[in-house]
Amino acid sequence: MFASVVLVWLQAAHAQEATSGISVPVTISGGASYVNGTDHPEVNGAFRAVASPTLSLGHHWFGYASLEIQSQSYLDYGSRGADDDQPVQFSPMQAYVGYRAEGKSSSFMFKAGQLTSAFGIGPLEYDDARMPLVGPPPIYESRLALRGDQLPCGVNDLLWQSYGSEVKFHCGGSSDEAYGLVPVTLYGLPAVEGEFSWDRVDARLQITNSSPANPLPVLLDHQSVQWTAGGGYTFRGELHIGMSGFHGPYLDRGVVGLLPSGKGLRDFPASGVGADMQWSGGSWSIEGEWQHFRFAIPTFTNSPSVTGAYLQVKKIVTPRFFLALRTSTEDTGRIADSSGRSAGQIRAPERIEEFGLGYRLNRNQLLKAGMDLAIDEPWSASREFWPGRHAYGMQVQLVTSFDGLSRTFR
Repeated sequence: MFASVVLVWLQAAHAQEATSGISVPVTISGGASYVNGTDHPEVNGAFRAVASPTLSLGHHWFGYASLEIQSQSYLDYGSRGADDDQPVQFSPMQAYVGYRAEGKSSSFMFKAGQLTSAFGIGPLEYDDARMPLVGPPPIYESRLALRGDQLPCGVNDLLWQSYGSEVKFHCGGSSDEAYGLVPVTLYGLPAVEGEFSWDRVDARLQITNSSPANPLPVLLDHQSVQWTAGGGYTFRGELHIGMSGFHGPYLDRGVVGLLPSGKGLRDFPASGVGADMQWSGGSWSIEGEWQHFRFAIPTFTNSPSVTGAYLQVKKIVTPRFFLALRTSTEDTGRIADSSGRSAGQIRAPERIEEFGLGYRLNRNQLLKAGMDLAIDEPWSASREFWPGRHAYGMQVQLVTSFDGLSRTFR
């Protein structure tokens, strides 16, 4: 796929006289983690390698790709889901052609291909060399007890699902084993996108072939075209405030026959709205996000929803050494079905505290270490009670970045 895209770039830029070039930076990460909070504490080792070829063809045309190989245990979240048993996975995270134009105080960019979601800031920052902590914000890894190819019968089906493990419903759909949906994928999905900035204002509009909560390959026959949009404003003092949202079908076409008479997939959309902030000054930098998602389901009068937020602070102590903190929360909303059954929430409210430090061994290598504490609050529903749970973990990660290839040509 990437080779065919390159041919398009070459044809489009043939007549340009400006200097062009290609570069292929590579990032290799390896690490180990220890988790204690279950009956069987776990120790895992994992690796990840990402090559990011960039092709520049004059002042306007360019191409970019991000190609990943990772061990299945690298994150709880994976490019193909935790239900994939392959020990090593390959994923074309991004692969697109782009066109950019700049004015005195404005710019425009168009991209088409495999793109990261335009929702939030997490997908854009999913880079081990850039993230101050070992993993991404938890809201981008959290698997909901929902799936697009099966339908829950009612409230009870959601209450008794185990988060982070296989999801099974009993009202029809696929018989395959599958884990729950992630609210927004960190990986790419087929899309076209336009980005515009003027002075301190920025905006973006993305049209995708499927929902960022349930991304689908472009060759499948059940595409559901939908939109994601975002924008923001940069205040004086380098404070950027942004908002984003998406809306569209997320259920697979295999459940169409199970929908109420006269209803289609677009009558049961997934939607998300988020706000984000970023600020940096001197040796300090701060970023945070608030996100709310809702997933419409037949027979539910009050659909499942989840709200998450995090705040992350980084302090550069010396040119080589930094500290980072992140606090995150996640909570689910009230649900109710057409039988009159309801619940105030479908899982325990969760809080995660993370602390990390980083030391730059040299200009190519970054060593990171961290620890976290996850707190699930006690909760009750349907006269049942679930006690609280604490889990803690420790991680270490070595990130090596280098230029695999760099060449200019005319």
